[in-house]
Amino acid sequence: MGKLPGRGIWVTADRKALDKAATKGLFARAAKRPVTVAPDLGPMVEGALVRRVVELLSLARKAGEAVAGFEKVKDWLEKDRAAVLIQASDGSERGKAKLWPPEPLDEDDAVFIGCLTAQEIGLAFGREHVIHAALAAGGLTTRVVEEAARLAGLRGQIGGIAAGKDTKDA
Repeated sequence: MGKLPGRGIWVTADRKALDKAATKGLFARAAKRPVTVAPDLGPMVEGALVRRVVELLSLARKAGEAVAGFEKVKDWLEKDRAAVLIQASDGSERGKAKLWPPEPLDEDDAVFIGCLTAQEIGLAFGREHVIHAALAAGGLTTRVVEEAARLAGLRGQIGGIAAGKDTKDA
């Protein structure tokens, strides 16, 4: 993310925190002036994060840093090319259990993203739906993981290995 000139209002990537800030007027307090908050702020922010993650995943695909499909992902995992495993939240548990995330290089490294639906992952790969995808190590992968962590927080999927930790400070 980084810092931009001007005043920023920061809320943690958590649906409850976002809804509380909107309903209790906390944005106005932080801005020290009246602020109008859209009643559907939570879904708007979630939609924007989905678009951002899908766009970053699409860029990674175009750069050759992402693949989709069970066999391609399995091949990348076996050859230690995959740094992150992505599996659709609405995919069958039986099918998803056949692939294991790669070993993290560092204890803070995310190796699994599970907050996107099959349709959302499919958008990044130009398909109707995708259950399995993988990312190679690189700059785009770091961005995908960071944004997916925010999305997972909004969707209440933080905990376990739903997404990596948000590493940016703002």
